[in-house]
Amino acid sequence: MSTLRFKTTINCANCVRAVTPSLNQEVGASNWQVDTASTDKVLTITAPSATAAQIVLAVTEAGFEIQPLAT
Repeated sequence: MSTLRFKTTINCANCVRAVTPSLNQEVGASNWQVDTASTDKVLTITAPSATAAQIVLAVTEAGFEIQPLAT
């Protein structure tokens, strides 16, 4: 299973709630998490079929900035 990591602007519980429907639809509820305590607000995806482009599109459409982190 691959793990994708992204720097985002998802910075609080309300932001997480706002992006939840998009990410749940794309990768499933148990396949993502956001570390809102980190300075980079890191979104981690652990879904076998997820692509970086798919995640960037879902998060951007939910109204947040996102960029892949180097692995």
